[in-house]
Amino acid sequence: MSELRDRNGLTEEEYLKSYDPDKWKKPSLTADICIISKKGSEKKVLLIKRGNHPCLGKWAFPGGFSEEGERIEETATRELLEETGIAMTPKELTLVGVYSKPGRDPRGWTVSAAYLAVVDPDKVRPIAADDAADAGWFTVIAEDGNIRFLNAETELTLKDLAFDHDDIMMDALKKS
Repeated sequence: MSELRDRNGLTEEEYLKSYDPDKWKKPSLTADICIISKKGSEKKVLLIKRGNHPCLGKWAFPGGFSEEGERIEETATRELLEETGIAMTPKELTLVGVYSKPGRDPRGWTVSAAYLAVVDPDKVRPIAADDAADAGWFTVIAEDGNIRFLNAETELTLKDLAFDHDDIMMDALKKS
């Protein structure tokens, strides 16, 4: 049987030898991780305070850039460990969605896979590390169609979150 050739007469091997991967601009790939704890009727979400630009000082989900050769689920667990000290396996994470809204990150074209894990708050002790200036549990308060996040020192609304984490938060809360 002869090798398959495309309309230009090339085999796949010939095509790949001449393929220019820089012909198409590529997005950066990131993972964001929404950790929610439930105890009775109380629901809390783990947020980190960003220690670097962009969005310096804003609260966000733990997350970061995927490294070459890394599965996105591995990115999520690596970033979660680096920023909070929380160790999880990819099997403990549920995909919330893929977020690609233009302008979602001021550094450029960035696509994020967002994950959710529901945990026992007594078994998870976050510690701010890497590029996280702080990490903490925020009680989720839903009243009159609005959502707020409250810990001992800080009160936030959805719009106070970094990047498009308000969109991710809404989707994650629906799945939790």
